[in-house]
Order: sequence, then C-alpha cells, then structure tokens
Amino acid sequence: MTFLGLIWHNVAARRLRAALTAGAVAIAVMAVVALGVLTSSLKASATGILQVGNADFSVAQKHVDNILNSTIAEGDIAAMGKVPGVQAAIGALIELEKYDAAHPGVIQVGLDPAAQRRFGVVILEGRSYAPRSNDEVMLGYVIASALHKRVGDPFVIDGHHYRVTGLYRTNVSFGNSTVMFPLPELQGRYQVAGQVTLGFVKLVPGASKQAVRQAIDQRFPQLATILGEKDYGRADQTLVLISAANTGGGILAAVIAISGVLNTSLLSFFERIREFGVLRSIGWSRQRVIALVLGEALVVSLLGALVGLFLGWAAINVLQHLSQLRGVFHPVYEASIFSRSLYFAFGVAFLGALYPAVRAAFMSPLEALRRE
Repeated sequence: MTFLGLIWHNVAARRLRAALTAGAVAIAVMAVVALGVLTSSLKASATGILQVGNADFSVAQKHVDNILNSTIAEGDIAAMGKVPGVQAAIGALIELEKYDAAHPGVIQVGLDPAAQRRFGVVILEGRSYAPRSNDEVMLGYVIASALHKRVGDPFVIDGHHYRVTGLYRTNVSFGNSTVMFPLPELQGRYQVAGQVTLGFVKLVPGASKQAVRQAIDQRFPQLATILGEKDYGRADQTLVLISAANTGGGILAAVIAISGVLNTSLLSFFERIREFGVLRSIGWSRQRVIALVLGEALVVSLLGALVGLFLGWAAINVLQHLSQLRGVFHPVYEASIFSRSLYFAFGVAFLGALYPAVRAAFMSPLEALRRE
C-alpha cells in the first residue's frame, strides 16, 4: 500500500469521526465564505454609489451611520466648484425606496439635467426630464428591463405618479439600476430642500488630486473626501463595523474548526498509540509519522472545505432573497474568497493536528507498545 493509500485507508476506517470533523470544518468554511461574500458585496454596493458620478473623487458628510444619510448643503457644493483645481462640483440626492415586493430597495437619484453629461449619463432612448418637472422620470436601462418599462410608460413609486421620458446608462454598471428624478422633485418628496446626499468633484486636467482634496477637507471640516474603498470609513461607519464583524466571525470560525480537528486528532492519537509504536519500531521516521497524522487531517479538512463551499453558496442565495437585503445586496463571488477558504481549511488541518502528530512522532516505541 502506498503512503497516500494508507492515509485514505485510515480516514475511511474511521468514517463517523472523519464525518464529524469534516462537518466542523464545513461549518467554519461556510461562515468564512458567507461572511466574505456578504462583506465584499456590500462594499461593492456602497462604493458603487460613490462611483456613479463619473468624478475624480466623491464628497460625503463625515461619520454617518449610513452613506445615504449624508447631508450636504447645495451652497457647499457650489463653493467646492470655486476651489482652485476644481473643474466642476455636482450634487446629487440619493434615496432608497420600495417599488414592489420584488424590488424593495430601488436607488433614486435626484440630479439637475444640466449636470447629467458631467455625471456620466448617456441617454439611450427618449429624452431627459425638465429641470423642475414633478411628473417625469428617467430609468437606467437595467432596472427598466427588470420592471418591463419603456419610454412613455407610467411609473409609480412611493405613491407618486410619473411618466418615463428616457432610458440611460452610466459609466459604472451600478448606475444602470438607478432611477433618476429632477433634483427639486426628489428634494420635495423627502422634504430636504437645498440639500443633497453626495458631491462629485471633477478636477481640471493636471490638477493635483491630493492638493484639492486637502483644500476641500480643510475648508469643509464637516465633510470627507472619498477617493476609494479605503476612504469609505471616513463617511460610513456601518461598513467599518461590517468589516470588523467579518474579521471577528472568521477568527471565531477558525477557533471552532481548529478545536474540532484537535479534539478528533487527540482521540485518534490515544486510540492508536500502539499503532504508532509499531510504525516507529519497524523503522518509520518521526517526520513520516507526523506526515501521516497531518495528511489524514488534511484529507478530512479538504473534504469538509468542499462541503463548506457549497453550504456557503447556499447561504448566500438565502441571504440574497431576504427582504431586508433585496435590492442592496448583489452577491460578488470573488475568486480570492474561495481560495482564502481553502487556505483556511489547510491551516485548520495543520494547526489542529500538529500537536497530536508531534506527540505520536516523539513517543518512545517501547512505551507505546506497552499500552493496552
């Protein structure tokens, strides 16, 4: 029998114990995958909102619990446009509203039609709405397809009736699932006259992005400039907490899985003391005994990891259809999350089986053979 064959034989000979260990690893890997996909997807949705504006960087209110709760005065947006190095500063009101049971979280954008070109909006069909219209709306082509709407169709949301004047796309895919209104109309509906949610700043060609950001940060201390995901925590504290929860959940999952592998490996060690003594007495080296125990743990953990990947995928599909997350949670399956899960399983196998493997390798053959 080959060495690999012996490892598989030993695992198969203890099916129940192997299944319980693989189950512990599977649950841990499921948690790592589900939390990883959930966190990365919510980050993508959040940062997607900031990237809709086709700008060099975005501006939001500092330290809000949710980026959509950010509030900026239109006067501050106008003042930003006069900062040296700024070509244009655009303000947009962004609100989340339920359309129907299948679309409980539709992103609404209030924007002056004169700013649409700078905002990165390209009209595909129809025309834009009038600047102060209270019954016209434009739809991103993705949400228009999902809602089966065309130019000229009625559109009802939050009890307000509109007519679709045009379909559009933006430079960021996230924006294609938004609904766009005249800014005063959306401000009136939510009673936030003179306020916007985010600012989008476009720089003069050749201007220093860092210098302009610093000037805006100093002039408007209540606001935060956001260049990318790493700056997101300056405005939205929720995403920081979600990331922390992901890290904490991963650590907890690792502790549980390592404890399961360690417990199984120790029980196996005490049951197989005489076996290890025989192997050492017939010439097996310590390194070979360690490789045997670690190999068995690795096989079991790998099987558990494969099951865990499937369970993680199933958990994400369940979360995706929860009413609380529908519309804002769009799963992003990054290869790094799945590869990290496999590394996680290998690490769990190594750390959980290392101590029993070392004990088995360094036990005296004579002492081991005396054991009953």
